[in-house]
Amino acid sequence: MTVSAPLTRDQRLMLALLAFDAVVLALLELFFLPLRVGPLGEVPLPVTAVVGAVTTPWLVLTAAKLVRPGLSFVPLLVWVLVVFGVGLFGPGGDVVLVQDWRALLLLGASALPAALVLGGGLGRAAAKGGVGV
Repeated sequence: MTVSAPLTRDQRLMLALLAFDAVVLALLELFFLPLRVGPLGEVPLPVTAVVGAVTTPWLVLTAAKLVRPGLSFVPLLVWVLVVFGVGLFGPGGDVVLVQDWRALLLLGASALPAALVLGGGLGRAAAKGGVGV
């Protein structure tokens, strides 16, 4: 493992911005996960799982490209912490994360592709000669 130079101011700012984006996206995905459609609201529509499947891997990939591959886990970690933290111990002690298949769909559709992107990026960086944390 090689030791890389410290992050520049722009890299730190970009990492903070990506982490903030992960917080906002996790909150929106949590709060709109119970969305239902239909004349009586009987059909669950977990569209936020699709949003998470696109945005969470994109945040990881952007962190790898603009900051460095060794820190590309930060948006995924922030997203997971917000989803579980707010989802299970939400505002006023409410459980925001719905207790059915939609929660599993959100976690699987968002965190799994992001973890695959993270692993692929770290593997490519290691093959090039060091991850550089």
